[in-house]
Amino acid sequence: MTRKVLLADDHALVRRGLRALIDSYDGFEVVGEASDGREALALCRQLEPDLAVMDLSMPGLNGLDAMRRIVKAVPTCNVVMLSMHAAEHYVIEALRAGACAYVIKDAAPEALEVALVRAGKGLRYLSPPLPASLLEQAARMDNASIDPAGSYLTSRQREILQLIAEGHSTREIADRLHISIKTVETHRAQLMQRLGIHDVAGLTRHAIRCGLISPDT
Repeated sequence: MTRKVLLADDHALVRRGLRALIDSYDGFEVVGEASDGREALALCRQLEPDLAVMDLSMPGLNGLDAMRRIVKAVPTCNVVMLSMHAAEHYVIEALRAGACAYVIKDAAPEALEVALVRAGKGLRYLSPPLPASLLEQAARMDNASIDPAGSYLTSRQREILQLIAEGHSTREIADRLHISIKTVETHRAQLMQRLGIHDVAGLTRHAIRCGLISPDT
């Protein structure tokens, strides 16, 4: 049986390389590509792929929050998170959010194939050099624990934090999310209060630390 795969990465050259690599594996076929989390969610609903290979840092809606929505909207789609971030808190948060596998971008190409095979069976996998103990650590953490990726923020707050950090104006955020300017301003104020941050530069630094945006955004 050939498993359908969706690719989500904001770099076209990366997607092209991943498509060629995955299409060379037996039993896998890339059926769609997305350049951001929002597009990935829409395509998952439309195409209902068996697997999604997603970058962690993407514009508009990051891979972590997109994955949270995908696993609810298309529960038959298992997600492989592909990231440049190897820090343990990124891996743990991805696993807690629903990822079946986490592959470091500089891992050997064979690691991605192993991740797809295992995720296709609903099994978890971490590419070397990530320690397998992170799987148990993620399972032990209760939902109330606070982590660097901002689980203490709502999904909407994380989304607005990311858009602010990417440099979008209040009106642009309101138009993009189909909400009022006043609602955006309320969320911004709540973010600053909850995080103890009182300027956009501080919010941007926090978003980078959380992995919501890349340092070079």
